[in-house]
Amino acid sequence: MSRCWSVPPRAAGVVLLMLLVASGLAGCRDTPEEPIPIRIATGSPTAVYHAFGQSLAALLNRELPGVRASVVVTAASAENVRLLGTGRAELGFTQADVLPTGEQERPSVLAVARVYDDLLHLVTTANGPVRTLADLRGRRVSVGAPGSGTEITTTRLLEVADLGGAAVARERLGLDDSVAALRAGRIDAFFFSGGLPVRAVKELSAASAIRIVDLGEWTEPLRRGYREVYVSRDIPRSVYGVDPVTTVANPNYLVVRANLPEALVREVTRLLMERRAELAAAHPAAGRMSPRSAIATTPLPLHPGAAGWYRSNKP
Repeated sequence: MSRCWSVPPRAAGVVLLMLLVASGLAGCRDTPEEPIPIRIATGSPTAVYHAFGQSLAALLNRELPGVRASVVVTAASAENVRLLGTGRAELGFTQADVLPTGEQERPSVLAVARVYDDLLHLVTTANGPVRTLADLRGRRVSVGAPGSGTEITTTRLLEVADLGGAAVARERLGLDDSVAALRAGRIDAFFFSGGLPVRAVKELSAASAIRIVDLGEWTEPLRRGYREVYVSRDIPRSVYGVDPVTTVANPNYLVVRANLPEALVREVTRLLMERRAELAAAHPAAGRMSPRSAIATTPLPLHPGAAGWYRSNKP
């Protein structure tokens, strides 16, 4: 017996469009189409991208009939952008400083929203010799996993601080491996860029005495040498229970494959903005979003579906 799907009225348009995209046909079918996969490229399982992505996937699966959202563990920003560009993910998180500059005729990735700021953490042992960025000279330091935004930001920071080349013995470790290496004494410090709080850093601070190094003086050199996306942000004592510092930060975006249907991206944007409290329960960084700040996604244009939702819901 032929039948049509029954879906809530608010979601009916996007579900119909997704079915048409998937099948190339209109009208009712004898059997429903397979769910549309929405792969969300995130990062380390103990970092903010992953927590945010898991909560977003659960929200999309619950609210959008015909969608099957899942989370992909990655090295984070740079890898996420590559996955979207090659069609191996539909949504992802990235730092602004890894995105290409200048206008592209046909960009493969567009923005859904600016979601929060990533803060660069330089973490070391409380009693160790690293108290300033200059103290890294000649020491073993994890600069972030290959393909991560952390590695890109850190490499730029070391260059402007005259610590490029072989001045630092670099290890290219992800967050969890960096924490393990610091605990075992295999490295003297590690960098990680993420929203507050980073779970792995919080757990490390609860288990052992650590120091987070102040990097506030390097924001302006980074802005001059690279891009004006960089800003200074504070890490207060309440986050990790260590001395407060100022550090370098840059905006973090939720991005989407450019060829995703407008109706689908509009629904994703609606849920992202309307369910901020739910997403914030998974990680506080998600609660910092607002429609007013979300549209500031330079240098990346908004996807037409996202732009349409913001135009219809001006604060």
